[in-house]
Amino acid sequence: MANIISDQLIAYTAVLAELELSEEEKKQAGRDMGQMLDYMDQLKELDTSAVEPMYHAFSMEGVFREDVVTNGDGRRDTLANAPFCSENGIIVPRTIGSEGAE
Repeated sequence: MANIISDQLIAYTAVLAELELSEEEKKQAGRDMGQMLDYMDQLKELDTSAVEPMYHAFSMEGVFREDVVTNGDGRRDTLANAPFCSENGIIVPRTIGSEGAE
């Protein structure tokens, strides 16, 4: 393990993450962080010159489709369930008005 994580860095990281770590947990966190950095060092050794940079793991071409209504608007079915309705919508009791306002 080439990457050694200092006790100060572990303490600082714990403060940022709002964690209270025991001494054993601090030691384990240091080992874990060191292993992660070692793995990153291994990845740096890979030849990626032939790999095209990407912004997303999946192809993002043609993600938008035409906005086409395929099943109608369902207005009549919806209004059929309302106790009171007009051609344009559901009629509900007035909830805001000048009556009783102070």
